[in-house]
Formats: sequence, structure tokens, C-alpha cells
Amino acid sequence: MADEDRDTVRREFDEAVNMSASELEEWLGTDESQSVGQKSGGSGESTGHESGRRIVEILHTRKSDLTDDDYAHMRKVHGYVQRHTAQEPKKEDVEHSRWRYSLMNWGHDPLKK
Repeated sequence: MADEDRDTVRREFDEAVNMSASELEEWLGTDESQSVGQKSGGSGESTGHESGRRIVEILHTRKSDLTDDDYAHMRKVHGYVQRHTAQEPKKEDVEHSRWRYSLMNWGHDPLKK
């Protein structure tokens, strides 16, 4: 991947992920975090929860040590957050919604400014 592409992916990832690594780690340990998302295979862990753990790893990794796989996941995170934020529920208590919890598993708290 070209350096320019990496810079774009990193910028978009940083815009999408508005939770710190410690905030995300703490969130992933909650029952609310584990109660949402699609579960694949027999692992019992949702795709979003697994992604959240990967995001924490990426946030702890120096930019120079990020791999092409890391950048691919960062691109996936940006795409998910962009698509999911566009689906904000209109008649629901957003603070305690599955919509928000799912986004938070991907490192984005829609209530955080």
C-alpha cells in the first residue's frame, strides 16, 4: 500500500474511532458490549466485539509498525462506522440503544463530541 493511501486510511480511521484504547478496553468488558452484534462461527463473540479488540491493538501499535492487514482493518472500521452512523434511530433512546452499543464495539461513541 502506498504511503499516501496509508495516510488517508489512518486519517479516516482516526476520524471514525473517537474512543481511546483504554475507553474501548473498558467498554469491551461490559455486558452491554457483549450483548450486541452478529456472532459468526461458534465462538460466541460478535464480529464487532472482535473488531474492538483488534482496534485496541492498532491503537497501541506505533504507526511505523502497522501492517497491511492493520490498514485493511482500519479501512473496514471506517466503512462500518460511516454506514452505521447513517442509520441512527429516530425514535429511540440513543444512549441505551443497541445501535450505540454496536458502534462503540467498533470504537465510535456517537454521543461523544
